[in-house]
Amino acid sequence: MADRKSAGKRKERKEVAEVTQDKKEESRQNKGAPADGDQPVGNGETEANNANGDTSGVEPIELPPFEIITGDRIDPFAFKFQFKNVEYSSGRNKTFLCYLVDNGTDSLMRGYLEDEHAGPHAEEAFFVQILPDYDPALKYTVTWYVSSSPCLACASKIVDALKGKNNIKLSIFAARLFEWEEPEVQAGLKALHGAGCKLRVMKPLDFSYTWETFVENDDCDLNLWEDCKDNYEYYQEKLADILQ
Repeated sequence: MADRKSAGKRKERKEVAEVTQDKKEESRQNKGAPADGDQPVGNGETEANNANGDTSGVEPIELPPFEIITGDRIDPFAFKFQFKNVEYSSGRNKTFLCYLVDNGTDSLMRGYLEDEHAGPHAEEAFFVQILPDYDPALKYTVTWYVSSSPCLACASKIVDALKGKNNIKLSIFAARLFEWEEPEVQAGLKALHGAGCKLRVMKPLDFSYTWETFVENDDCDLNLWEDCKDNYEYYQEKLADILQ
């Protein structure tokens, strides 16, 4: 296991480095900045002032508003990065939630949610944006495929949402376990299990199904990464220990 963890760390650092480099290149292109090795053209006095701590001439960076992104199909590159079931999830600081809702009628609801920055999480947003008109006369079968398992706050909100709603059957299949070593996170997963929610780690077959159902795949098959099955077994063992 130690060898696999080390390999996972190396892979992770490589992926994060590649993503970071891509973002740097994109930033230089958008701003017209010189590429690596080019001499910067501009006022040297501004650089000197910044080095001395004078930021009076620096414009503040405006972040976009917090929001929940909804859609029908996920970008394939985002899926391959966010859903990869690596042990160390550096750089994966958002949640993708793919959902199926069957309420016994002719229409099957399908789509995905993506949370941005530190705003409402996708799990909470599901009950507000996707299932706002709850009908107690219907029976709901809800299936989530999520890039990581719920945090403590989301687990508590899911439990609250399910209280008194015996006609909602929720299954959550997670690519990775979020901070599973933390006692409070474990308590949240146990509370979900106790509320009747089915919890399971995504199997290799689940990744292929999610790729076909929720991703802009251009009719191409998903080539699973080498350690997908091993990582599934690792996470599933940890989840079983938590829920026993």
